[in-house]
Amino acid sequence: MANVSPTRGDMSTHPDVPEMQARYARMLGGRDVALVDGPVFLLGLYCAVSPWILHYTASQPALMTHNLIVGIAIGLLALGFTAAPARMYGLSWAMCALGIWMIIAPWVVGDSPDAGVAVNNIIIGALALLLGLMCTATAARSTGTPQP
Repeated sequence: MANVSPTRGDMSTHPDVPEMQARYARMLGGRDVALVDGPVFLLGLYCAVSPWILHYTASQPALMTHNLIVGIAIGLLALGFTAAPARMYGLSWAMCALGIWMIIAPWVVGDSPDAGVAVNNIIIGALALLLGLMCTATAARSTGTPQP
């Protein structure tokens, strides 16, 4: 019968521990911003569906399409941050650019947007800019080189 007592040996003495630690370090690629991936994805998801949540699909059809496309782009960036962090965190600045664009988009893309539409896009843009700055700063700190 197997020994299932709670007093098992310490894992630190297992012969595969150094190999497992090296593998985890390789998988994570030295990234420190794993906690930002989820909020970035949720922000992209909200951006994509916000025209239907706030019911401005009929009054702002161009802005509806715009938010859908930008939301999908933000979501894809988040998935890229998760799937290939070593390659994608160099694109953290793109989140900042998308945030700034989302702030000005209601007046560039939209047709005289009302206050609710403008505030929605400003909040989404500010959050995207903030999360992009967090990703950029953390990526620069973890690699030791400044990101563009």
